[in-house]
Amino acid sequence: MDGVVRQALVVAPQSAPTNPVPVVFVFHGHGGTMNHVARKFAIQTHWPAALVVYPQGLNGSGHLVDREGKQSGWQIASGDQGDRDLKFFDAMLATLHRDYQIDDKRIYATGHSNGGYFTYLLWAARGDRLAAVAPVAAAAGALVAEFKPKPVLHIAGQNDPLVKFAWQEATMERLRKLNGCGEGQPWGDEPGCRLYPSKFGAPVVTWIHPGQHEFPATAAALIVRFFKENRRPD
Repeated sequence: MDGVVRQALVVAPQSAPTNPVPVVFVFHGHGGTMNHVARKFAIQTHWPAALVVYPQGLNGSGHLVDREGKQSGWQIASGDQGDRDLKFFDAMLATLHRDYQIDDKRIYATGHSNGGYFTYLLWAARGDRLAAVAPVAAAAGALVAEFKPKPVLHIAGQNDPLVKFAWQEATMERLRKLNGCGEGQPWGDEPGCRLYPSKFGAPVVTWIHPGQHEFPATAAALIVRFFKENRRPD
């Protein structure tokens, strides 16, 4: 693609070539790899019926801890790096449609840190293709102005030293307003996890845990449950 070979680890159920399957894209954090995030998230173990894609980022995208872009990561704005990663997403989705039977009403994206921010960028730039998103340890910032209501699960650590909790808290507040959410109620078994029903059918779920910038051990199961409960409407 644009003269650059891109890679992704794909875990497909046996039924994928013949029966429509949900798709989950999982984006690693800055400096991460597709293999590491596949082990960390392990979405396929929680949702064996889903086709899971773990893309590999490229060096050259500057971020909070790597201003010179010497580590792998994802673009942080539309037009950045020639839209290399948005084009990569488009190419991956086209390849999946060629090789498998894809349920277009159940295409999801999640990611941690820089991967979580790229998940928010996908909402802004490719939101019409996604049923729901689940960023972890990320903040959407000004991207929220480009969103249309969509189910979202946001996972945040109260003591995150990198993506400040105040930034994430502001994102969650703006998402609830965007999605026309009412009062929150407990959701799931995790303390601090709340569901905010939406008048647009686009619920916001937030899990605020006492940790820092990590991907919590129980987060993958929570993400899968959320995705299973939300699909793109007709």
